[in-house]
Amino acid sequence: MSETRIEKDSMGEVEVPRDALYGAQTQRAHNNFPISGIRFNRDFIKALGLIKQTAAVVNAELGCLDGEVADYISKAAQEVIDGTHDSHFVIDIFQTGSGTSTNMNANEIIAHRATELAKSDGKDVDVHPNDHVNYGQSSNDVIPTAIRVSAVLAIHETLMPGLKRLEEAFRSKGEALAGVVKTGRTHLMDAMPITFAQQFGGYASMVRAGRKRVESTMVRLSELPQGGTAVGTGINTHTEFGFKFAARMSEVTGYSFIEAPDHFEAQSTVDAPAETSAQLKTYACSLLKIANDLRWMNSGPYNGLGEIQLQPIQPGSSIMPGKVNPVIEESTAMVCAQVIGNDATITVAAQSGNFELNVMLPVVAFNLLQSIEILGKVSGNLAERSVEVLTVNEEHIKSLVEKNPILVTALNPVIGYDLGAAIAKKAFKERRALKDVAKEMTDLSDADLESYLDPMKMTRGGFIS
Repeated sequence: MSETRIEKDSMGEVEVPRDALYGAQTQRAHNNFPISGIRFNRDFIKALGLIKQTAAVVNAELGCLDGEVADYISKAAQEVIDGTHDSHFVIDIFQTGSGTSTNMNANEIIAHRATELAKSDGKDVDVHPNDHVNYGQSSNDVIPTAIRVSAVLAIHETLMPGLKRLEEAFRSKGEALAGVVKTGRTHLMDAMPITFAQQFGGYASMVRAGRKRVESTMVRLSELPQGGTAVGTGINTHTEFGFKFAARMSEVTGYSFIEAPDHFEAQSTVDAPAETSAQLKTYACSLLKIANDLRWMNSGPYNGLGEIQLQPIQPGSSIMPGKVNPVIEESTAMVCAQVIGNDATITVAAQSGNFELNVMLPVVAFNLLQSIEILGKVSGNLAERSVEVLTVNEEHIKSLVEKNPILVTALNPVIGYDLGAAIAKKAFKERRALKDVAKEMTDLSDADLESYLDPMKMTRGGFIS
């Protein structure tokens, strides 16, 4: 039996793998773009299935599509939603800028399966990829809609759970260590003391702010271009299609979508996805700072800061026995770098809205969805394998705090800056306890020095007495 079959499109005949669910247009695109081997991910393919299913149901309700045809399209699209045919989505990310090739890939798979399902029911229903599956649609509104739908679903289902877990991990760990005072640092140099509750609470607030920033973009990301068809005018689709499509997509997914208020804006730009990407980048910057702080605090164990102990989860060297590295934090840092790079790509792509269509839609989709996925997963992983299980070296931390000459700052209102500087320099030079040097150089009593130089009191702000 031949390993191929012949399919036809408007340009003629094409050989297609015998078992492929797609047809001629997909095969042409597969042949034309042997670029990277990178394909659309599960979230995007699921969104395409949801779009085709929703469009079929709405078009049937509007009397624009035969009910039986719509029913089989819906059944075939459900298989796409479920991931049954992911291997048949074969088009490279680096393809036609509108994503037409991928839209037709979906149309051909669904048409092929819908026809097969009808035949298995003993019905002679021939479903066409353009006339039926793509009815009332254009690649120019399908792909922008798929970007937004897939991003909204991925943000809710992958990103937010990871961020919420990390936020809670820092908050809980900080509260558990509220009584531990450590040395604060500015310019990587010793500064006034803080508590772990203050430091980790700050990290929790950074994660929360990142989550809120992304959430703030959802109102615009949820505006769907579907219904604008070729250039935003809605040619060849029912005037109520866009509104009803968004309403049904909301019902099916459980997330709120509306028809884009202006289809010309929604199709000629990717401003909403670009805005979301920018907020993901902002969170990545925060997360990179957090990961590096954890690495610094864990450094050593004997010739670094050694304030915290991250869980030893794997050997750290192929040559140095016993070495353990902060691999979770390093993984996190690399994800942050990738997300920052993804945002740069999306920024360039967002400038490619030539007249009525942006022509870098596939690369926007890929980078945005990758950023959402890896940020969500690495945040949850950092919480689970690092923050929730780290321990602190309390005795070591206490000794560092006591040796910190910067504690003399608390005496400024009593003895003045200049005398305080002299005490700090002498204590540092002679490697002596600050309290002992202050006793020699001031008239303060032991009780006063104990009170003024209490590190815990210093973490509460205000004047110490």
